[in-house]
Amino acid sequence: MDLGLAGRKAIVCAASKGLGRACAFALAREGVALVITGRNEDALEATAAEIRNATGVSVRIAPGDITTPQGRQVALDLMPEPDILINNAGGPPPGDFRDFTDQMWHDALNANMLSPIAMIKAVIDSMIAQNFGRIINITSGSVKSPIPTIGLSNGARAGLTGFIGGLSRQVAKHNVIINNLLPGAFNTDRLRVTEAKGAAAAGITVEEQIARRGASVPTGRVGEPEEFGAMAAFLCSTQAGYIVGQNILLDGGSFNATLG
Repeated sequence: MDLGLAGRKAIVCAASKGLGRACAFALAREGVALVITGRNEDALEATAAEIRNATGVSVRIAPGDITTPQGRQVALDLMPEPDILINNAGGPPPGDFRDFTDQMWHDALNANMLSPIAMIKAVIDSMIAQNFGRIINITSGSVKSPIPTIGLSNGARAGLTGFIGGLSRQVAKHNVIINNLLPGAFNTDRLRVTEAKGAAAAGITVEEQIARRGASVPTGRVGEPEEFGAMAAFLCSTQAGYIVGQNILLDGGSFNATLG
């Protein structure tokens, strides 16, 4: 299927590794020129080089913290009027809500709600003016099925979800399409970090722990980042113009419900 994206331009946030990297690769394979952001400049440049070598598209890097005004401005200076924006940022730490300080709440809301909104605000009017835009927010499966130990993430991401529910329906008539992608367990560095404690407690390797995690999923495995990237690319396509304000769960069927 031709996704109709050749020649388009995209900003992909937190794209040096994991799901952001997979999204960047998937878009590049469709002929999309990229600006990718990340905190680690060396890792970011290594990813950019891999994408350039594999696809031949233009990839520029915007090193910095996307949760700060300065970090966002670096990306926007390189590409002030993208056709596509993929918002992505790491989640806040887990813990008991009784231990969360006001600063921890502010940091979580800034990273996982306010910063994506700031990026959207910066690019949406140019998308409306050209009658084309695609915005994807990478949130979490916890938006549909809250995880008690990550209350900071549950709260902040739910706030973004509510905001997008309203905004997406305001701008859809301009062919500016906004949706959220909700990952479950994917084979990324972040999953390895989160499963390391369980592996140590069980006296097994991280790989064995991840296999156990996958066995609890109806598919019998955790997801691969490339699968996530492919879905993101489709939601950015010309064919996705009638999918508006949705929260699309990619979790191998872990969330058990008749209706999403």
